[in-house]
Amino acid sequence: MWLFRRRAAAPAVPTQSDGLPLPQRYWAILTIALGISLAVLDGTMINVALPVVARDLDITPAASIWVVNAYQLALTLALLPLASLGDIIGYRTVYRGGLLLFSITSLACALADSLTTLAVARLLQGLAAAGIMSVNTALLRFIYPFRSLGRGIGLNSLIVAVSMALGPSVAAGMLAIADWPWLFAVNVPIALAALAISTRALPYTQRPPHRFDWLSALLNALTFGLLIGSVSGLAHGASAGAIVAALAGAIGFGYLLVRRQLNRPLPLLPVDLFRVPMFSVSIAASVCAFAAQTLAFVSLPFFLHDALGRSAVETGLLMTPWPVAVVLIAPVAGFLADRYPVGALSTAGLLIFSLGFILLALLPPHPDDAAILWRMAVCGLGFGLFQSPHNRAIIGSAPRERSGGASGTMGTARVLGQTLGAALAALVFALTEQRGGGSSLVVAAMFAAVAAAISGCRLLPAVRGAAKLTEAPQNPSA
Repeated sequence: MWLFRRRAAAPAVPTQSDGLPLPQRYWAILTIALGISLAVLDGTMINVALPVVARDLDITPAASIWVVNAYQLALTLALLPLASLGDIIGYRTVYRGGLLLFSITSLACALADSLTTLAVARLLQGLAAAGIMSVNTALLRFIYPFRSLGRGIGLNSLIVAVSMALGPSVAAGMLAIADWPWLFAVNVPIALAALAISTRALPYTQRPPHRFDWLSALLNALTFGLLIGSVSGLAHGASAGAIVAALAGAIGFGYLLVRRQLNRPLPLLPVDLFRVPMFSVSIAASVCAFAAQTLAFVSLPFFLHDALGRSAVETGLLMTPWPVAVVLIAPVAGFLADRYPVGALSTAGLLIFSLGFILLALLPPHPDDAAILWRMAVCGLGFGLFQSPHNRAIIGSAPRERSGGASGTMGTARVLGQTLGAALAALVFALTEQRGGGSSLVVAAMFAAVAAAISGCRLLPAVRGAAKLTEAPQNPSA
């Protein structure tokens, strides 16, 4: 078998071929699929188990949220630094380090016997997930031939969508037959298997002669940590003074971070990539789109349960068409992205996405299940059509040697959008009497429409002409 044949010493730099040869490409895709599935599933399964965790560890429901927050915070703060590290020491090194740490920290989570030990283990597990998610898209750049990059990113989006859709169901099934620590323990053999395959499958990439910028990494952590703190504080009723102080600190440290990056040959915060209009426009659209998605994901369960009177089980089933539609359309959208302008595909997807929210907000007081199901499918169709071409535009507009920075920025934009969406949901809940009602969906529709307007700028000649596609400038996705 190819995977287990003895291999000569690996080269320090990659070959110049366009993508990996077969069958190595298939094994590399499997490694990426296993890693990203673990990171996404682990971020969704634990939500279902929080009541059980709170009971077993004898903690309050509010305190149990730290099990989620610790993971999300570490993931947010580490994405850009680890993407930058991948540019320097190689993407496969960061990815494999993430897999190894993920297996260790998953075992630590399974063995945790208190909130403190579990929260610390989850913090480290979030760091491991950042190692996986910060460079997985960058690795796709070297795994797939450029002509098939959209298809590869579409497959990656499909894996993420399937993992998100299966997360709650897998968790419920496991909790029916085992205790909550097994939600973490099951990760260990899968992560180790992915690590073993990656040894021979993942490509080696160029290693430029630059050192890691530790001061920039610290400024990055302070900037995004305080920014997330200010947004969360606004949503959860923190004092105005604390919110202003956190926001002022984020702006101050952010200014120092940007100033430090301007003249660096390999900046941790890729300010050089933001000079490419296609890249900067795509990142802005990403933040707004994920804010809309998260606002809806948080609001819809309350809308279906409180306003429309559906049970918890019915609520889960009624939301199922959304991820299913994403699963079905993601590979098709990736295929189309290799042939048609991503600006047109993504903008059309976002407009459909916004329409889906409006249709849900206009539901009659007592709708039947079919009326809800097809509207959920419209939302999923729109987001699926947006996501694959959009991700291709981000990674394709960066020079090949800056794929790590592009991948990390894409992940950071997603997390920032999700944080903003959750904060907006809490704010709307506080301002309206009916949690998760039509008001939340209207705000989500507005954010999706703004994302569509930003995405449409990619059709302008000034943006398309300035897109930097180093491998194939003639590619229509620009």
